[in-house]
Amino acid sequence: MTPKPFSPEEIQRILGSLQSPAVFLNVTCDWPVLLWTVDHLSRCLGGKAVRFRMGRRQHEKKTPLFETQCSYVEARLEEFQSWTEGQTGAEDVGCFSNYPLSLYWAYADYKYIALLLQEKPSMFEDVVWSQFGFPGRNGRDSTLWIGTEGANTPCHLDSYGYNLVLQVQGRKRWHLFPPADTSCLYPSRIPYEESSVFSQVDVLQPDLQRFPAFRHARAYTVTLQPGQVLFVPRHWWHYVESVDPITVSVNSWIELEVDDEARVGEALTKAIVCALKTTPSNDNDDDWLNPTEEGLVGHDENMQYLNLAVGACMEKRGTTSHRGQQTQGTPACPGAKRDSRGKAKNTSSSSHQAEDPSSSSTPSTVPFGPHLIPVTWNQITNQETTEQNPKDQDRPSPSRDCDIIRSSSVTQNTPPRPVSGSRAQHQHGGEGMSSSGSASDPLVLPQPGCRDGGSPPPGDRDQGKESWVCDK
Repeated sequence: MTPKPFSPEEIQRILGSLQSPAVFLNVTCDWPVLLWTVDHLSRCLGGKAVRFRMGRRQHEKKTPLFETQCSYVEARLEEFQSWTEGQTGAEDVGCFSNYPLSLYWAYADYKYIALLLQEKPSMFEDVVWSQFGFPGRNGRDSTLWIGTEGANTPCHLDSYGYNLVLQVQGRKRWHLFPPADTSCLYPSRIPYEESSVFSQVDVLQPDLQRFPAFRHARAYTVTLQPGQVLFVPRHWWHYVESVDPITVSVNSWIELEVDDEARVGEALTKAIVCALKTTPSNDNDDDWLNPTEEGLVGHDENMQYLNLAVGACMEKRGTTSHRGQQTQGTPACPGAKRDSRGKAKNTSSSSHQAEDPSSSSTPSTVPFGPHLIPVTWNQITNQETTEQNPKDQDRPSPSRDCDIIRSSSVTQNTPPRPVSGSRAQHQHGGEGMSSSGSASDPLVLPQPGCRDGGSPPPGDRDQGKESWVCDK
């Protein structure tokens, strides 16, 4: 067996030092989950129906296609697969027969594996997050995403934790923006979803007349290949799109100590948004509740959630003040996304809570190289991002008045070709490498065995300052 490039303890130290997105390579070569192609999952699920979000490939230009604007169908994976192969008969593709493949994409997003595969619990062990230093974390604590080319998640940030994403089949392109650029993304809580803050900007076709500050946003872009794992730091904005005919990915959200405070903010936000949007008004005729939400609750119940969140936060503060800061990998609450009450949104039983990597008190040098590639930002469109000279780390950041960089893809086992003059931002302990690519690039498989609030000035974007507006 080929030795792994990092031990679980080393990966934990890396996660504690990373300050911006990075891609792990050659770590998952022996994970059985890499066999989870749509064909394989179709056989495992049998006739079980899965809910797909259907989006038009050509929607209103320069506006995000939110989940409230999509259609939804229930279909079996074999019907989905037949549809992607060009079949059109209802007997072969079921409900997909009403959606021409040339006009629509499909996305089975946010599917908790603990629920989807509850009849086959042995498959949970195919996802081996323990090799990232999270003992006991597996598919039960993970989420499955299946889509076609063009399927996408609107640009958003997650309120809780950080994210580890494994690409299984096909490729996905990630467009990530740092928390410091939050004001440039024009945040909104409409559509409302617990723990998600959406951007009003179509990041691929931005309306710069309506959202002029977006021109200052810095996009870190990477095309994730099968077998690779993307680290998405806390509060990093991301827009994700599938670039191959079929894509499958698995992710797990890692909770952090600071999530207890964030949960108070989410409970307060939910109470305010629900109170405003359920009040009869001429302004309340929109689809403001995201389909991922289970439904409305009354004001009294929202106040109870808020009290519970405040109580839990204060209790945690009292506990940590006596026993010190909790270390990564220490058992805590369930590891999937949770609501403002702290209740898991799936049926996970194993759990671990980690420190916020961005608040690491003892940072160490990040071992960037052929097995760990930073996702970098470059102010010159289409220029390949490169490894930065360590001497450049202390130089001033380049101007934010820049174009949005096009796609970069990380190619497994292939060190990037150096190009002079580029500079990555907000990496701790070193700057990095990636190689340019596009949707037409050859798929690189693992080796065998192995989502108008005005125009805030760009100067008002201090690092760590996060404020978002609630539309009416």
